[in-house]
Amino acid sequence: MLNARRPNPLPARPSRRGLLAGAGALVVAFRLDPKSARAAPGPNLADVKAQPNAFVRIGADDTVTVVIKHLDMGQGNTTGLATILADELGADWAKVRTEFAPADATLYNNTLMGPIQGTGGSTAVANSWFQLRKAGAAAREMLMAEAAFRWKVPVSEITVADNLVRHAPSGRQARFGELAASAASLPVPSEPRLKDPSEWRLIGQTIPRLDSVAKTNGTAVYSLDIRRPNQVTALVARAPRFGATVKGFDAAAARKVAGVLDVVQVPTGVAVIARDTWSAMKGREALTVAWDDSTAETRSSDAILAEYRERAKGPGLTASERGDPQAALKGAAKVVEAEFTFPYLAHAAMEPLNATIERAADGGYDVYAGFQFQTVEQATMAAILGVTPDRVRLHSNWAGGSFGRRATPTADYLAEAAAVFKASGEKAPLHLVWTREDDMAGGYYRPTVLHKVRAGIDGKGAVVGWDHVMVGKSIMIGSPFEAMIVKNGIDSTTVEGASDTPYALPAYRFGVHNGREGVPVLWWRSVGHTHTAHVMEVMIDELAHAANVDPVAYRLSLLTQAPRLAGVLKLAADKAGWSAKPQDPGRGLGVAVHESFGSYVAMVADVTAQASAVRVNRIVAAVDVGVPVNPDVIRAQVEGAVGFALSAVLRNRITLKDGQVQEHNFDAYEPTRMSEMPKVEVHIVPSQVAPTGIGEPGVPVLGPAIANAVFAATGRRLRSLPLDLSGVKGA
Repeated sequence: MLNARRPNPLPARPSRRGLLAGAGALVVAFRLDPKSARAAPGPNLADVKAQPNAFVRIGADDTVTVVIKHLDMGQGNTTGLATILADELGADWAKVRTEFAPADATLYNNTLMGPIQGTGGSTAVANSWFQLRKAGAAAREMLMAEAAFRWKVPVSEITVADNLVRHAPSGRQARFGELAASAASLPVPSEPRLKDPSEWRLIGQTIPRLDSVAKTNGTAVYSLDIRRPNQVTALVARAPRFGATVKGFDAAAARKVAGVLDVVQVPTGVAVIARDTWSAMKGREALTVAWDDSTAETRSSDAILAEYRERAKGPGLTASERGDPQAALKGAAKVVEAEFTFPYLAHAAMEPLNATIERAADGGYDVYAGFQFQTVEQATMAAILGVTPDRVRLHSNWAGGSFGRRATPTADYLAEAAAVFKASGEKAPLHLVWTREDDMAGGYYRPTVLHKVRAGIDGKGAVVGWDHVMVGKSIMIGSPFEAMIVKNGIDSTTVEGASDTPYALPAYRFGVHNGREGVPVLWWRSVGHTHTAHVMEVMIDELAHAANVDPVAYRLSLLTQAPRLAGVLKLAADKAGWSAKPQDPGRGLGVAVHESFGSYVAMVADVTAQASAVRVNRIVAAVDVGVPVNPDVIRAQVEGAVGFALSAVLRNRITLKDGQVQEHNFDAYEPTRMSEMPKVEVHIVPSQVAPTGIGEPGVPVLGPAIANAVFAATGRRLRSLPLDLSGVKGA
């Protein structure tokens, strides 16, 4: 029977608890318990709790605005996240919009990161899957309930699709906008029905990205586009060596440059404040700064690597161990020994770091930037400015790439913006700009790493022992996240992908030494997997050839307990027309497979290697990311990963000479060119498992697939990155 005021299952006099409502708008959302974030197929609704989080707003004009708690740096998560909610809601995709959420970890925390709001680790879709489905389903049921009350019909007879609520028996229908204001007075259903996958109309389909038009016609606003009234610009002169400090400076010449307004010292160096970016740059060039190098890193890259080689002679801290690899290797029929080195790498995002900060009339602060770790950034700036975090309001903009650079545990460039603004007297809105050279020569880097491996096989080619040690600086030791991520001196982001290898290696040890150099390091797209996947996949390939077994078949024999990895490996090999036999002269195929961030990726690389040049002709990738929310975004991310990583595989490195970075711009750190981009084919495994991420997992497998293909083409093993192409001469 229908309730006199509202149809079941909703009460007649609803409470607004758990609901944020505005005139003519329905606003509702949910918070996810972390335990359900990576659940198996189907929702665990017992773990999904209703909270006053606003994720969806339905306007009187029928627009559906999905509030995005994550930063979109180009990876397309605004489209993916909006798709999840819109499908459960029954929205018309043409009427869906997005906006970035404010900084508020009580409402918008990343449930896989703990009690903080932030983006990274390919977690955006994974941690939001049930959260946004439930928010969309709740809003749908509230609209249905309101329509059922108005029409005096059972809720069970109401359907929702394309922004319309319908009652087929009577032929009545209403737009979302007509029902939203009244529906907003209803309570949020605690356990709304989630759609069966057979009911999905958007999830799993290739639908247009919501940001494409704005980014094409130039209307999308990046933080570099922000212009506040009376805004000034600041550039900071930073030490040429990491760890150096200001001994003294002479600003007389800088102050004479037209447009320069002030010169102030801050913890990171000396800031020049001017009316515009060009004036600030010219003023900084005229500045004279004396640096104190007594605590600076003054070694060159070769010296740091030499220290690493010495340290690698010892066993290091034990990150993973089973059996006795030393004893097993003594009885091996064949032993393969190899050293792998990896250089420092810059993130080199296309939009340089920048942020704008201003003092508001209420005494608080408004900050405009591409915020990746909102909780850390808000708290850091608040401490510098001397206010509580809620007094620092973050206005998120689109970000022109990051690859990890905007997500620093110290909130470095935002902390610097706050420090410069405070030192300036807070007289005018201030835009801090880092030039390309600033970030490339004085930012954060993927750590340089050295691996040494000894692995042995028996007479039948089976692996009997694997002894592995690496040296590399920890990203987390000394950071605010150390207590959460570093256990017994081992940073999980350093050893991931090797300490937890899925290969069935009967006697295995992975040891790690933490580097101690003074170079600031940070996660770089796919973090530890950038080097561990390369080492594991090249070594497995070497063992396969030593055993005279096809590399794909050899891997499959070691992946019997990893069916999803085996699945993508088989799919990629099949689609690539795999053959380990030599192709045309100087041409070969190479394969690699790896799990990272809960996702599974295999790649087959087709390369031509002649003289001292390697041409990557084709990449065939297979990916398993659970439910493919938007296949087109997944393909784009894998294609982008290939483009991003290819230059690091072929040439890029950051080197130090007497402590100073030698590469300052794209002339010496050249990104992948369109002319060298291979054909990329992406094959997606169908799945109904809760989705994981794809922003990072495409990167780790590219290097080893290409290196193994070079071996197939030339018979030469190029283990380290970037590939030493001189090694293919005469092959």
